[in-house]
Amino acid sequence: MDTPKKNSRREFLTKFSVAALAGATLSPLFSKEQDTDSDAVEVRNFTESIESLLGGDYTNIKLKMQDDVRRALKKPVDQRRWGMAIDLRKCVGCNACTVACISENALPPGVVYRPVIKEEIGTYPNVSKRNLPKPCMHCEEPPCTEVCPVGATYKRKDGIVVVDYETCIGCRYCMTACPYEHRMFDFGEKYGDGLPFPAKYDERPSFEYEKEWKRDKPEESPIGNVRKCTFCLHRLEEGLLPQCLTTCIAGANYFGDLNDPDSVIAKIVSRLNVTVLKKEMGTKPKVYYII
Repeated sequence: MDTPKKNSRREFLTKFSVAALAGATLSPLFSKEQDTDSDAVEVRNFTESIESLLGGDYTNIKLKMQDDVRRALKKPVDQRRWGMAIDLRKCVGCNACTVACISENALPPGVVYRPVIKEEIGTYPNVSKRNLPKPCMHCEEPPCTEVCPVGATYKRKDGIVVVDYETCIGCRYCMTACPYEHRMFDFGEKYGDGLPFPAKYDERPSFEYEKEWKRDKPEESPIGNVRKCTFCLHRLEEGLLPQCLTTCIAGANYFGDLNDPDSVIAKIVSRLNVTVLKKEMGTKPKVYYII
């Protein structure tokens, strides 16, 4: 694994204070300006369909994205830059991605890597509903990494922000620092708590970070750690797409190497009307929203 950057105590306290204030005062979704001001969105004059841009229907596009992932894995890790795009015009709010993510990572109660926020936008009587999937943003400038006193959370060379469970002390400073309120704490709860017999689901291990994590001992990781979306790093390293993408019934998700101009994700981000959450924060998220 990549070596995390070390900070002095003074730097840590200063950055934590700033990040905590930002996280406490800003809303977790789009800023008001992004809802009302078109200048907040990179508007491009693209008149074709996504299918014509990428070639074929979503089934073919998904195969192209898997080829993109496998092509990226042939490059040195520091030459990859993973990113995701979510088409808010297509998302139907079915929560299939949420359930698939929970199952893939054997997540316990209270830990959800892929929530879908249902919100009302507009001004009465001209209102509508919007479904907003909200995974980890895997920021280029992640404030969560700057406040960790032990360097347990850091950004890999390929841009994925990770948590080293064996180093994490469970202080939860990073949870406060994240302006997207994405990080969650594993309290060791089980779905079968209170039942006269253990639930088999609770016995399933997680394979995050390409390691088997069991939950049979309450004093061992990942219990007592902060957890978050990893872009299904354990799947990526095997040449597979993130599980949330493979189960999306509406074909609203796109993924790949942003450094590859021929990849599906690079074409979408460079050609379509996209925006990011809280652009004004300067975190430079690598999750884009097509609007």
